Amino acid sequence: MSEAIRKFFNALERHGHERLLKKTNGTIRFDLERDHEVDHWFVEIRGGTVRVSQQNCNADTVIHSDTTFFDRMARGEAKPLPAWLRNDITFEGQLRLILLLERLFAPPPGARHPRTAARDGGRQG
Repeated sequence: MSEAIRKFFNALERHGHERLLKKTNGTIRFDLERDHEVDHWFVEIRGGTVRVSQQNCNADTVIHSDTTFFDRMARGEAKPLPAWLRNDITFEGQLRLILLLERLFAPPPGARHPRTAARDGGRQG
């Protein structure tokens, strides 16, 4: 398991309540394959509260990826929706949870919030 993946899931758990997901209820299981083994990460979202475990439970959405690609997503180098469209990840279940995942992943390296960019006049900082 890469350090970026471990940090991603630990940060979700540590953060606890995610304001952007306050109207969301659902479960997502990430099945991450490496060396012919599968690591399971179970994420439960209830009213914005996020809990993470390594259980292999039934979930509303199951996302399949190899650890190499998921590591890129955890570092902000790839996003879930484009990855799904390119078939870099696959899923079973509710598409709405895939769309909400965009909010949980780090922004691309060097990205800035649009308000910050506008305030700075578009200059790179």
